[in-house]
Amino acid sequence: MASSRHAEEPWDPVVPPAPSSIDLHTHTRRSDGVLEPRDLVAQAAGAGVRLLAITDHDSLAAYRELRTAGALPPGLQLMPGVEINAVGGAAEGWWEGELHVLGFGMDPADDTFEAALAGQRAQRRIRFERIVRRLREIGMPIDDAVESIAIGEDDALGRPTVARALMAKGFATSVDDAFRRLLGHGMPAWVARAGLGPRAAIEAITRAGGLAALAHFGEARERLGTLRELRGHGLRGLEVHYRSWDRARVAEVGAVAAELGLVATGGSDYHGDLGPYAETHASLWVPPDVGRVLQQAVGGARDG
Repeated sequence: MASSRHAEEPWDPVVPPAPSSIDLHTHTRRSDGVLEPRDLVAQAAGAGVRLLAITDHDSLAAYRELRTAGALPPGLQLMPGVEINAVGGAAEGWWEGELHVLGFGMDPADDTFEAALAGQRAQRRIRFERIVRRLREIGMPIDDAVESIAIGEDDALGRPTVARALMAKGFATSVDDAFRRLLGHGMPAWVARAGLGPRAAIEAITRAGGLAALAHFGEARERLGTLRELRGHGLRGLEVHYRSWDRARVAEVGAVAAELGLVATGGSDYHGDLGPYAETHASLWVPPDVGRVLQQAVGGARDG
């Protein structure tokens, strides 16, 4: 989740000069999105995307599925991607005690990396079950709604799936409503996450031949010390062109990336709860050079 801007700051939206041909931050049903991988790539290609990364939480299943089935639309290049919700200690002051680490270009056949992701997914299932149990205890049972959801072994369960079950049972009006009243930090059904820390997540991505980048870290300027420390552990990128940020935030985070020598990335963080991909894509702008620089950086990491 992107950090909130100060209330006194005017909102100056990014106006895309053309349809963005790049989206490096998306989700499917293999984690907490609503679309099947085939549907996401079809909608993205239809919106003009030519370089796409599916960054499902703790899973490369969508990438493998599409590659195995040969299901990519003509002209669309799919980059291996992942998002790891890395857990920090209470003292860091991070949003919900987490930093979200994106990985690009990992070897999908790397068994060690897959084992790390499998461990993350196991922790997610434990948390998921604890949230469902807590909701039951406060008089909001969603067991039958959850049981109706087809969940594969490689799928990464998340709170948006719980939120949609709450909506199906009439306990919430939207995903945002469910998070605000029930699932967010400090709310009645909140359960803390367990799993890899930021350093371990970055190192796992790097060992698998990938480039690790920090996602939607809007407080980058205020947390330069954190970024420098993570760069020392192998962080090589920073999400700069985040769809819900205004021009001032993009410029500020972009300046930090340049200052620290971090590769700029960007994407929609599309999940699908607010409408079809084309609607989200209409307000996305990731400059074409972002893809070229990232691909060169990933290639350099593998060569090294």
